[in-house]
Amino acid sequence: MLTVSDITLSFGERVLFKDVNIKFLPGNCYGVIGANGAGKSTFLKVLSGELEADKGDIIISPGERMAVLQQDQFKFDDYSVMHTVIMGYKKLYDVMTEKDSIYEKEDFTEEDGIRAAELEGDFADMNGWEAESEAATLLSQLGVTEDLHYKQMNEIEPALKVRILLAQALFGNPDILLLDEPTNNLDLESIAWLEEFLYKFDNTVIVVSHDRHFLNMVCTHIADVDFGKIKLYVGNYDFWYMASQLAAKQMKDDKKRREDKVAELKEFIQRFSSNASKAKQATSRKKLIDKLTIDDIEPSSRKFPYVDFKPSREPGNNILSIENLSKTIDGEVVLKDFSLTVNKGDKIAFVGPMHASKTALYEILSGKTEADSGTFEWGVTIKYGYFPKDNTELFENDYNIVEWLQQYTEEDEESFVRGFLGRMLFSGDEALKKVKVLSGGEKVRCMLSKLMLEEPNVLIFDEPTNHLDLESITALNNALIKFPGSILFNSHDHQFVHSSSNRIIEFAPNGAVIDKMMPFDEYLVDESVKELRDSYWQGHHDLSI
Repeated sequence: MLTVSDITLSFGERVLFKDVNIKFLPGNCYGVIGANGAGKSTFLKVLSGELEADKGDIIISPGERMAVLQQDQFKFDDYSVMHTVIMGYKKLYDVMTEKDSIYEKEDFTEEDGIRAAELEGDFADMNGWEAESEAATLLSQLGVTEDLHYKQMNEIEPALKVRILLAQALFGNPDILLLDEPTNNLDLESIAWLEEFLYKFDNTVIVVSHDRHFLNMVCTHIADVDFGKIKLYVGNYDFWYMASQLAAKQMKDDKKRREDKVAELKEFIQRFSSNASKAKQATSRKKLIDKLTIDDIEPSSRKFPYVDFKPSREPGNNILSIENLSKTIDGEVVLKDFSLTVNKGDKIAFVGPMHASKTALYEILSGKTEADSGTFEWGVTIKYGYFPKDNTELFENDYNIVEWLQQYTEEDEESFVRGFLGRMLFSGDEALKKVKVLSGGEKVRCMLSKLMLEEPNVLIFDEPTNHLDLESITALNNALIKFPGSILFNSHDHQFVHSSSNRIIEFAPNGAVIDKMMPFDEYLVDESVKELRDSYWQGHHDLSI
């Protein structure tokens, strides 16, 4: 068990959280949420001991071991992949290395023999003889192939290093597991494996993530960092979100009788309990219904940006026709005789590991680059808006946010642009910040503002959820669901893909394409899709979605 007792932390005059008292219990998974800058990652650093609080104590039950997902990808460059994973259980790793160093001695003494025998006993007690097998299994399940298991970490590409560090945190069945953004750089298949792993994990998990589907699948509780406090709620992210919305609605209706509010709350809890996808979550919520009161649920102070794409005209029936597009980049064929007809109302999610193919297609369709061969034609009524994965060049200037956005509107009045930016959470002096110093999330909100002003009837999005917080992802997600035009997009956010699309296209090796008119969750389990994927990806390492 992990106990947080009277923890307070401030940076200068800014109080992140004050007098926090929480008990994190075994068998539960706690999702830590909050606005950008609220202190989610900082709170995990306090729990791990990396950062010292101004006051208060972090108490771990005697004999329990804590594991932390490391964020420094270069920290283990001098070690092998296998040793890096086993180092997640430091005591076991120290015993293993001391034991091996003794056996390597040329002048092996009697004292060495006695010490080696002690270490052998400790090694066996910690299940050391199964360590490499367990580490190899974790690595393979996270998409790190066997040929990499004994390579040096400095030879591993960054995206795979993240997976190795995740395997390190999971190794050896820790009693308390701290995970800060564990789904970053994971494909959807690896995320699904991690969800199942954490669901079956019997010990304590505390996780920070912007992936709503992940939080919904693994969390039994939500720890909300808000109002300078950290408050626990039973249930997953959707439960917390709907509860906070309900509380905000009820606060606005002061005339509503308290009995009616309680009845509405109980109906809400029962609905979520009956719809729970995981038994553990459902049980937790049913325990809540007898003790939860209106006063236990507070509306969130967090603000959602206003995202709403309104086309300047309705598209005709001819949206986009692509014939035999091919493109080679740095010797790699990323598109090969690709053909596609986009129909009115299509909201197409491009999935699969061939990310270069998706970006190349979008850049060709937007006119940023040219195909090596093939043609495409937009319908005469079509006005498309393009959101690139890399937007750096658009912000390499001395404009402030107001001046930057004025480039994309015919409105002369600065008040119009300022009002627009206010709804995108750039109010007051925030709107006068230089665009070249903006964070990744702020740049994305600027790009979304630009697209809204352009009023396209077709949207092209290349990884739009990168850098966004949960509130911005939710706002964008709702806008795409509502959007009346066609969309071509890709994202690593499972819920975003599933809820925003009605058609799934996957690029496969050698120019093969899977194209299905179905929801994403159905695509993932469809037997005909599995057969196609197995045949197309035969002989290739990466089968991930």
